[in-house]
Amino acid sequence: MRVLLLYPLFPKSYWSFEKALELVNRKVMLPPLGLVTVAAILPQAWEYRLVDRNIRAVTEAEWDWAEMVILSAMIVQKDDFLDQVQEAKRRGKRVAVGGPYATALPQEAETAGADYLILDEGEITLPMFVEAVRQGEPSGVFRASGDRPDVTTTPVPRFDLLELDAYDSMSVQFSRGCPFQCEFCDIIVLYGRKPRTKTPQQLLAELEELYRLGWRRAIFMVDDNFIGNKRNVKLLLKDLKPWMKEHNYPFRFNTEASVDLAQDQELMDLMVDCNFNAVFLGIETPDEASLTLTQKYQNTRDSLADSVEAIARSGLRVMAGFIIGFDGEKPGAGDRIVRFVEQTAIPMAMFSMLQALPDTALWHRLKKEGRLREQLENASGMNQTTLMNFVPTRPLEEIAREYIEAFWELYDPMRYLERTYRHFLILGAPTCPSIMHEISWVNIRAVLTVLWRQGFVRKTRFKFWLNLIGILRHNPGVWEHYLNVCALNEHFLEYRQIVRDQIEAQLAEYLETEAKLKAKTEAAEETLTAIAS
Repeated sequence: MRVLLLYPLFPKSYWSFEKALELVNRKVMLPPLGLVTVAAILPQAWEYRLVDRNIRAVTEAEWDWAEMVILSAMIVQKDDFLDQVQEAKRRGKRVAVGGPYATALPQEAETAGADYLILDEGEITLPMFVEAVRQGEPSGVFRASGDRPDVTTTPVPRFDLLELDAYDSMSVQFSRGCPFQCEFCDIIVLYGRKPRTKTPQQLLAELEELYRLGWRRAIFMVDDNFIGNKRNVKLLLKDLKPWMKEHNYPFRFNTEASVDLAQDQELMDLMVDCNFNAVFLGIETPDEASLTLTQKYQNTRDSLADSVEAIARSGLRVMAGFIIGFDGEKPGAGDRIVRFVEQTAIPMAMFSMLQALPDTALWHRLKKEGRLREQLENASGMNQTTLMNFVPTRPLEEIAREYIEAFWELYDPMRYLERTYRHFLILGAPTCPSIMHEISWVNIRAVLTVLWRQGFVRKTRFKFWLNLIGILRHNPGVWEHYLNVCALNEHFLEYRQIVRDQIEAQLAEYLETEAKLKAKTEAAEETLTAIAS
């Protein structure tokens, strides 16, 4: 069987970083870990080719070669996913689909023409699919029926199928699931609330394979909550620490975690000792009432500002996610988020309007209350350029305008540089050697370009040089990391305008529609009044 693994396009987003990636000759931030894991689970006697459409288009030769096309996607990739399913069917190919989007909304993939729906987690459903193909079945829907696979049996992903030079970071996964119960989160729907982890030996085998393939750059631990099972994470880190030292620290790690990381100094120290340098926290909002309503209780137990500072002082740069539009939210939520970000000096604050994702507790509650809009047509994941897909408890226009202004303020170039500087001043110094073992022309050119653009071209040039000198004086061990984060200012300078333009356009369309509905309702009421009189 000749299988073409196809990964659809992402729209431009907060995380796309095109301007920054150009500096280092990369096309995409992260690879499709799900597809290379699928390739490892499927029969190794089959032949595989992988095309990430975020890097390049599928060639005619690849279409002709393929007997089967397998796609995986997140909801935000929906448009290109559906297009590619239809393109494959137009060419007479059998099509199998899976991943978060197909699992959440299987009817849409089926309507587009997919033959096989491989839903839920592949360790359980991929063998069902393989058996169906062997039996000659032309179609099928394969579900796990509530079961969760033992991830200690998951093989090393087929990283060799990737065009490695195109990616800025690599992806690996240690655990699935999260112990918390946030109402808006689809992770606990997809993977459950009991975190399941691989063994330390498994994860080290994956790192060994990446090392063998020549990878020497950053790795993102894609776990949605890396510390969901703290005991097993500590066991991993205690084995990872000597492995990293023995291999001369070839990788730098980033990951996602819950804010209770701040309460475990041993865990933070272990992460830093293993060359973790950044962690993404789901802070969501500084409003405790909203956190309680959305059942994010873990964020109400300790001071969020103190937690951010504790994590940073331990040596882990903090990135964070924020959301506006929770039920019962009081006016001024956007300003409160901006003030919190400024107070805590978090450089990268991902900010979105709340979305009701399919099958989440929030989705079910809003559906019961009749508050979902347009059958989820606007649900495109936690994207920053999408209006809310449900009727909020305060006017949508008010929320949207707060959001636009807050996003604009957060990524004002001067404020971004100032936050970055303050954050790196308190950031604990690294304990591991830099991974820039080889001085390459690409790295030199990237540094020179950042210095030129931000030190001479931008209006922020005086602040840039003043802050850089301050970093070199007060925390010189983080200079490389600091410049990397400064470079992202190029992306945010452009992206905040995209957010403003797209949200304002959607808002104008929404207000026009609402005005027409109101006019129709008033006309109907006048007609009824006239008839009654």
